[in-house]
Amino acid sequence: MIALAHHWLVSVRGGEKVLAEFHALFPNAPISTLVCRRGEITDLLAGSPIMTSPLQKFPGATSFYKALLPAHAWAFNRLTVPEDTKFVLSCDAAMVKGLRLPAKAKQLCYCLSPPRYLWDMQEVYAQNTRNLGMVGRAVFRWTVPRARRFDYAASQRVDRFIGISTFVAERIKRFYGRESDVIFPPVDVAAFDFTRDAEDFYLLVGQLAPYKRVDLAVAAFNRLKLPLVVIGEGSEMASLRKLAGPTVRLMGWQPFKVIKDHFERCRAFLYPQLEDFGITALEAQAAGRPVIAYRAGGALDTVVEGRTGAFFDEQTPESLIGVIRRFEDEPNRYPPQICRANAERFRPERFRSEIKAFLCKHYPELFADYEWPSCAGDVR
Repeated sequence: MIALAHHWLVSVRGGEKVLAEFHALFPNAPISTLVCRRGEITDLLAGSPIMTSPLQKFPGATSFYKALLPAHAWAFNRLTVPEDTKFVLSCDAAMVKGLRLPAKAKQLCYCLSPPRYLWDMQEVYAQNTRNLGMVGRAVFRWTVPRARRFDYAASQRVDRFIGISTFVAERIKRFYGRESDVIFPPVDVAAFDFTRDAEDFYLLVGQLAPYKRVDLAVAAFNRLKLPLVVIGEGSEMASLRKLAGPTVRLMGWQPFKVIKDHFERCRAFLYPQLEDFGITALEAQAAGRPVIAYRAGGALDTVVEGRTGAFFDEQTPESLIGVIRRFEDEPNRYPPQICRANAERFRPERFRSEIKAFLCKHYPELFADYEWPSCAGDVR
């Protein structure tokens, strides 16, 4: 039997869309996860049997699962798959790779990222616990090294890793000491129209969290006095409202219809953060819009400098301002059809085909005779 695993199922974001592609390849596979808010993922994973950890029984766990970090290693270690499982395909940005497997079962981990809060960004996350009080901060600092040991031990039991980007593959090597292949995640390119005319505003879409560096973009556009639209919600909203000048519009959370409309009409998309991959940068290109990105992380795999976007080298308003000014001087340098062509390389069909090819190559004893659904495409 084939089983799937995912860190948690409480909303639909990039990782859940990856899981949906795995579900399309293995529609009968059960899914194991830390906690599940079933109403949020019914349409995405319709009909899938879902197995949750003991944490699911905690009152409010599906809403406050992150606050229960001290119990995550314990809960993941008690998460199981059916006893007749021979192969687990996990999609992980936390510690689901540490779930319990039958003795001879193998696990392939599609790693969205080694968890940042345990490894290279733990200090950033620690700063965000300041509202938890002295006890909460102490618990977080006590938890992190123990959870990190659990995560590392779990990584050593994984049979093979696939990283979502060159950047993530490097992090897998640095933190786990493991080699990995790279298969880029899927992007719904067909959802966007790249033929609409651009208007005179720049766009930023994403969670308003400190590491997203929205503050950098707002500060730059205050000085440039150019129009910037920011779509998203998060812990930084209050401080960004205080920072934003008259040319910056903070729209908060918006449905996909509104986001899509702004992608298709913006002058360019801003990407000031360090990301593991970054689907929004490709959604912008699918809409025919160039990306102005910080030169680091997953953007190096998705933005083609001089053809589909431009990079700035330091996370400072000055560095970003310099690129924006050059961009303003070359308004026709990035044709929409070129941006769209680059995004086409990341279609879901390509993702399913590459996953299928990987499984057939490395696990022929399990997948040589598997009856693949038609959506799997041809092995190339």
